Amino acid sequence: MAEKNKKNVDKKYILLRLWKYVYHFKWLLISAALLTILSNVFALLGPALSGRAIDAIEPGAGKVEFQAVFFYCFLMVIFYVVSSILSYVLARIMINLSQSIVYKMREDLFNKLLELPIGFFDKIHTGDIISRISYDINTVNASLSNDIIQICTSIITVTGSFIGMLLISPRLLAVFFVTIPVTIVFTKFRTAKVKPLFRLRSKKLGELNGFSEEMVSGLKTIKAYRREDAMIARFDKANDDAATAYYNADYYGSTVGPSVNFINNISLVLVSVGGAILYLISLLSLGDVSAFVLYSRKFSGPINEAANILSELQSAFAAAERVFSLIDQLPEKADAPDAVELSDVKGRIDFEHVKFGYNEKEIIHDLTFSVKPGSTVAIVGPTGAGKTTIINLLMRFYDASDGEISIDGHDITKLTRKSLRKAFTMVLQDTWLFGGTIAENISYGSDGADLEAVIRAAKAVNIHKYIESLPNGYNTVITDEGVNISKGQKQLITIARAMLLNSPMIIFDEATSNVDTRTELQIQEAMNRLMEKRTSIVIAHRLSTIKNADMILVITDGGIAECGTHSELLRKNGIYSGMYKSQFM
Repeated sequence: MAEKNKKNVDKKYILLRLWKYVYHFKWLLISAALLTILSNVFALLGPALSGRAIDAIEPGAGKVEFQAVFFYCFLMVIFYVVSSILSYVLARIMINLSQSIVYKMREDLFNKLLELPIGFFDKIHTGDIISRISYDINTVNASLSNDIIQICTSIITVTGSFIGMLLISPRLLAVFFVTIPVTIVFTKFRTAKVKPLFRLRSKKLGELNGFSEEMVSGLKTIKAYRREDAMIARFDKANDDAATAYYNADYYGSTVGPSVNFINNISLVLVSVGGAILYLISLLSLGDVSAFVLYSRKFSGPINEAANILSELQSAFAAAERVFSLIDQLPEKADAPDAVELSDVKGRIDFEHVKFGYNEKEIIHDLTFSVKPGSTVAIVGPTGAGKTTIINLLMRFYDASDGEISIDGHDITKLTRKSLRKAFTMVLQDTWLFGGTIAENISYGSDGADLEAVIRAAKAVNIHKYIESLPNGYNTVITDEGVNISKGQKQLITIARAMLLNSPMIIFDEATSNVDTRTELQIQEAMNRLMEKRTSIVIAHRLSTIKNADMILVITDGGIAECGTHSELLRKNGIYSGMYKSQFM
């Protein structure tokens, strides 16, 4: 019972959320509602006029009122033409309405992604997020643009047809008091079985997209390790799961329409037999029987259509559920009510007894150190020691579970995140360049920067000559199919971006780990220029890049194992000395 109530609550919740989006464009909705009513009312007048035209012909009497027959037929043509025109206009409005809703929904989803904490993206595949933005929202769009019209039309048509049949013959209408309950019970039973299948279908597609994205991004590694066959087997498994989920959802969903159609055909048989009997005993005219049969088809037709689109609705509900589950994720924790802007930054950084862990497993243990303004601190250590976690805590991508981190004596939890992050520039191991010109990529984050400033930054990191050698110079567009830029050149462009941003503090997270020795020297030279008079934190595996650091922290198991300058640590002949000798001796 609890599970059933939960399903009902979920459905009501999804409908309410969708309604809020629909109501946002209420004037389009009102226009669509009026056109739906008018279009269907004109169409519903057709059977009544057909009956009148038939009754204008008296069988056996040889009397035909041609004027009346032509009049009713002319009215039928007029009403059907008007109904068709209104239906066309309605379709255009519904396309506009559905696209507006989907635009708003996709905008809300993307905005939510930017509000979510970094930790959320550690738990979900990128492909699954893309699947929700594209496939799931498109599924909702298809339902909004097509299924809603059909449902509204069905409601009006069923209501109008019922009234028409009631006015013609209440006796004959009794046939539907048998077939309609059977249809409702069957449809409700089948819907309960089908809905979980569509939810599973969306889930499996998201998993397939996530796997595909992961494999494409790691294609070089797959080929290098000759794991093509293993990856094909894993893809076949994920693809088979998705195909099976699709088949089950579509198969069991598709059985609803034909079953309901069969029941409706039985009702038509009963109506035809009953109508013939009533005509023979003179309780109905031939025109009334004809009109009743036409109304019965209009009455049962929408019910059959509703059953046919039931699978599409279930798919739309499952897709909407996945979209709203992402939109409803808790955003990054808001700034403290008394949070202040970080300004006039000197660059002093203090960690005092900081502790932190992922999923209740502590990674950082009682970490304490200080960084003087304008100095360079290098952080080294084995993989998994907690180096990048320290940066994540400093940038407040995560908050420490205990202890305090401060900038110029200000507890970072009492600062606004925007001002805190604005005080830093990050140059990461994985370069990120978006689809745009090189000039736009360098000026990213520096609002109002002109081309002269962009060129000065490029010259400062020795990438200007390369950019000028390109056919379009700084206007060269970076795309997947465009100019081929090496990893080193991309890294220099990101350092030029950081140079232009001119933040008082800078973080290098293994910025030279993916390049050759010659390019490393170029990048190191650019880094040295960027670090002048700035507080700098450098995470590095290549110890040659941190010889001149003012302080080197050796992190192991979430704590500081050694601390000192390059020469001091070598004299200690400890962990750092061993790491250095392993690289150069």
